[in-house]
Amino acid sequence: MAPAKPRPSGAGDRPSLEGFSTDLRGAGKNEVLALTGRFGVDFLRLQFTDILGINKNVEVPRSQFEKALGGEIMFDGSSIEGFVRIEESDMLLKPDLDTFRILPYDDEGGRVARLLCDIYTPDEEPFAGCPRTTLKRQVERARKLGFSMMAGCEAEFFLFEKSPDGSPATITHDAGSYFDLGPLDRGEEIRRVIVELLVEMGFEVEAAHHEVADGQHEIDLKYADALTTADNLTTFKFVVRNVANRFGFVASFMPKPIEGVNGSGMHTHQSLFRGKENAFYDPKGPHQLSRVALSYIEGLLQHARGFCAVTNPLINSYKRLVPGYEAPVNVAWSMRNRSPLVRIPDRRGLGTRCELRMPDPACNPYLALAVQLAAGLDGVERKLQAREPVSRNIFTMSFRDRRKYRIDELPRDLHEALEMFEKDAVVKAALGEHLTERFLEAKRNEVMEYNRQVSRWEIEKYLGRY
Repeated sequence: MAPAKPRPSGAGDRPSLEGFSTDLRGAGKNEVLALTGRFGVDFLRLQFTDILGINKNVEVPRSQFEKALGGEIMFDGSSIEGFVRIEESDMLLKPDLDTFRILPYDDEGGRVARLLCDIYTPDEEPFAGCPRTTLKRQVERARKLGFSMMAGCEAEFFLFEKSPDGSPATITHDAGSYFDLGPLDRGEEIRRVIVELLVEMGFEVEAAHHEVADGQHEIDLKYADALTTADNLTTFKFVVRNVANRFGFVASFMPKPIEGVNGSGMHTHQSLFRGKENAFYDPKGPHQLSRVALSYIEGLLQHARGFCAVTNPLINSYKRLVPGYEAPVNVAWSMRNRSPLVRIPDRRGLGTRCELRMPDPACNPYLALAVQLAAGLDGVERKLQAREPVSRNIFTMSFRDRRKYRIDELPRDLHEALEMFEKDAVVKAALGEHLTERFLEAKRNEVMEYNRQVSRWEIEKYLGRY
């Protein structure tokens, strides 16, 4: 299938983006307003996420730019999943001016820029249900303890052809596997366009390649502080979907869209820094890991079953977390073994980190990083002693050996994950009362809806037998 042109040219008289800097740290309202005029921006997209991590936005024309940059644009919060009830619906969008980016292509209606926003109440108070603000609270908690979290996420995704009617389908467009080249990898052209656009928006892309399953891909972004990484993931998802659509494909971050093949994960690399020093590194410590690192890892392990509902939030997430497809199901850690939940990559010094292998790309990145940071900090604050690392293949270990190493299993489904989430005081405190209540309500409704369905498997298994 010939690809559609991925970049509409738009109006030919718009100024070039040459000279636009994506480093806007400390920029003020007037500076950003001047940039919109200098580079011919026609629309501002005020972007945020709902509780489920779905990208949302309110778009305003040039006449409203000053009002938008001042945080005066309101929207109906009662229409957004997990926000507020009808009687308390008005919400304000407060843009983070550092996140101003001009999209490096012109849509038919004009040139568009985007700003990532925090949600506030009409009383100018931070909204308790804002996912971005929730992560910022944990970042501030870490700062008071003398740390900053650095994180890098590997978000995998599938590219599928569309059905004849244009709807999403699971028809893969290639037969490539891990690190394959074209012509087996038929997604490399789309990946290059995605990478090119991300680079133009100020992202540092480290690598891009075909993943294990047919039609599965990965693009790795350079690690950054936790908030920047979460912001980057929301934009990354938007760009991937947008480019795929322009080529006539559907990009999906669904964890397990195809039975019998590997699902898509979002392995999260993380470490704590004190200033410019990596607090996880100790050349004299066991495995060259510091006490902070070992306590952080134990915090992740002790709360993993409690935050699994946040990092793996779909019914479908638990069809990825099964043995046999490289996804972790065991609560343990290791230096090199990839069967446990937490792995320690070989790099040391500034690159010392742990890799949590359970999250999937369907999660809300703000909430996922918030609960991971909260779990790790709980371990650091309580000075937890790390359990013994596991060097053996856990899948072949006896029940007795698993008990020896204190190896538990992750929840088997979303219902069990929600039960464990509700019992974990640290994870609930990280989200706060509002988000905890709304998240449980939304996800329990999802479980109930799923339980009412009669699947094709049930018909084939039971209809003629009973």
